[in-house]
Amino acid sequence: MNNNQGLGLFKLTCFAIGTTLASGVFSMSGDLAAGGAGTYAVLIGWAIAGVGMYAMAMCFNRLSVIKPNLTSGIYSYAKEGFGEYAGFNSAWGYWVSAILSQVSFATLLFAALGNFFPLFGDGNNIPSIVGASLIVWLFTFMVMTGVQEAVTINVVIVIAKLLPIFAFIICVIFLGAFDWDIFISNFNGEDTGLTLPQQVLRTTYTTVWIFTGIEGAVVISARARSTATAGKATELSFLTLFVLYVLISILSMGIMPREQLAGLSNPPMAVLMEYVVGPWGRTLINAGVIISIIGAMFAYTLVIAESVYAPAKDGAFPAFVTIENRKKAPAASLLLSAVIIQVLLIVVYFQSSTYQTLYTLATSAIMIPFVLSAMYCLKTTIHDNFVHEHIVTPKVWIISILGTVYGFWMLFATGLDNVVISAFIFGPGFLVYLWSRLQARRKVFETKGDIVSFVIILAALILALI
Repeated sequence: MNNNQGLGLFKLTCFAIGTTLASGVFSMSGDLAAGGAGTYAVLIGWAIAGVGMYAMAMCFNRLSVIKPNLTSGIYSYAKEGFGEYAGFNSAWGYWVSAILSQVSFATLLFAALGNFFPLFGDGNNIPSIVGASLIVWLFTFMVMTGVQEAVTINVVIVIAKLLPIFAFIICVIFLGAFDWDIFISNFNGEDTGLTLPQQVLRTTYTTVWIFTGIEGAVVISARARSTATAGKATELSFLTLFVLYVLISILSMGIMPREQLAGLSNPPMAVLMEYVVGPWGRTLINAGVIISIIGAMFAYTLVIAESVYAPAKDGAFPAFVTIENRKKAPAASLLLSAVIIQVLLIVVYFQSSTYQTLYTLATSAIMIPFVLSAMYCLKTTIHDNFVHEHIVTPKVWIISILGTVYGFWMLFATGLDNVVISAFIFGPGFLVYLWSRLQARRKVFETKGDIVSFVIILAALILALI
């Protein structure tokens, strides 16, 4: 499907970088160290994440090429591969994850602002909630002025995001802050008391979280010049970010011992930069954190709306969600999402929730949509090879299998607790699904696959309750 007036490769790549590059890049050094991972484990963790997430990105890329009619990305891949109810749950999980991510960004933004203005504290007091609410609604109305305009603004924000990150890398390398002896002493992580496999396992949550958003171009693929353009943008954005992430991790492990990295205040990169160049370096990184979070919130405003708007056009959500304004922006889904985010911000205040708690929930919710997309890619590979008797190249087999294996690895690495959390997220979604099916006067379950999906989620929810 081609749309000559749609978004091109550069803007879509910047958009995917914008939805992915947020707070995680500034805190990952400390998060990895605090998880007990030594340098060796971190490198192995990045190798696994690099191969796995690249395979996942290439699954999106392949599907965008061979299935150009599926313009709703994650939702349409799950629906086409495993039924209406699986498709709904993929969209539902992604939407919930994106909303929780937005709330976590808002919390962290005002925690970062607290470094400059003590009024905001840890980002979950009344001034912070009021400030976050104003930003959420401001971005909502900005995106309502038009999607093309919003994506163009995002390009400028992405450039501003990258400047402090490049400054950190350049300063560490050229000012001699990297110490080979410290890097080697951190290598085995012997002071953690964890085995190497345990250390590697503990890197997974961080590596998954900081790649959350990489599918942003796929989510808005209906507004791209073609779905293939969205797939290519996903691949390019992944490769760009992967190089940055690995470089930052390696450099950080050579600045100070792991136990010191683990104890750094948020964001650890700011403390490291101060150690390298002095107080102005900390100010620069803190400013970069604020710009990055604001940029991610702006990009996510559109992702959140599109992630429910496109499936709603296909009948997966209630019809009112499809309402557009005169600028062809998804007005109803923008407003609905903003209201839910507003409610959750109030909950954050009364529960004193932190950024870490929220991103744990967000990561749990997004696992299933990722796994279903990879499984659909594998399903199409098998189908093309054995049913249509197409010659499928070894590369296609490799990315399909590795993407699926990595998806299940992510589920395994998150642990039983987070699988339980997922059941509480997906279970209540059935009520929304039922509403939309009854409204459209369609059968609740049209295939055996739908019934199987429902039984699995119901069983998981019952197990979670027990």
